[in-house]
Amino acid sequence: MQLSSKGQVVIPKKFRDILGLRTGDQFRIRVEEHTLVLEPIRRSALDVLYGKYAGDDLLTALETEHYHEARS
Repeated sequence: MQLSSKGQVVIPKKFRDILGLRTGDQFRIRVEEHTLVLEPIRRSALDVLYGKYAGDDLLTALETEHYHEARS
């Protein structure tokens, strides 16, 4: 592996596949006895959805859908 001029390192596909890493995954980084350790930050399904529907009026949408279903 090689460090780019921007300080970036590419994790080889073989290792990304083994660890199930995807674009956008976040990591914690630490140094242990002169060794750099990257630890993936695992997010729950709830964390992934948090904020996705912010500002949406889901209750009204559900009530409207229910109203239309009841009428048909």
